[in-house]
Amino acid sequence: MPKSSGVPLPSGPMIIPTSAPDKSLNAVWLKDSELEPRRIESREDAARLQRAMSHLQESGWYWGLLTAAQAKQVLIDAPEGTFLLRDSSYQGYLLTLSVKTSLGPTHLRIEYATGMFGFDSVIVARPRLRRFEGAVDLVQHYALTYKHLATQNDTGGGNPSVPTEKTLQLKLTRPLHKVSPSLQHLCRITINEHSRCHQDLPLPRRLRDFLLEYPFVL
Repeated sequence: MPKSSGVPLPSGPMIIPTSAPDKSLNAVWLKDSELEPRRIESREDAARLQRAMSHLQESGWYWGLLTAAQAKQVLIDAPEGTFLLRDSSYQGYLLTLSVKTSLGPTHLRIEYATGMFGFDSVIVARPRLRRFEGAVDLVQHYALTYKHLATQNDTGGGNPSVPTEKTLQLKLTRPLHKVSPSLQHLCRITINEHSRCHQDLPLPRRLRDFLLEYPFVL
């Protein structure tokens, strides 16, 4: 991945699949049965990561290889709250969320550890930040949280008994698509906004499977 010219920040170890040949791995598993849970854990983790990356590709606002400077360029004239996801330029991090703020484009690194995605943070705040099985889940959570809080402020209402995450509040209003989304994808998002149980919809199996491929509203 391209290197960013920004101020270097501390990074943790990169979590990547082992590059050892399958043959040597099988020999280790056969010699030590205690490693079997790790084998299963690794397989489940790989499947979870593959599913998360598939959701990213379906989203349309994952830009892949994009530097911080390039992200700033595409966001500079966008309205505040516009965001995109891209590959991180920092070793040890899979992704970065680039968002247009009131001060201009800024970037938040996303770490992937123990099968979960979460924003990078100082050690003190990290335990209080929520973590998610996918990067789209992560971004959608903060986007919907902001939408909920903005609606409360507009109406002057709000329920003080409803907990809010004060550790990190982001203004995420709309994704910046790399290419214009297809009509089918826009319809899928609309359906997701109004129904969370696709199995009960009077639709052909093929269409229900299409909905399940991207169960998000962004």
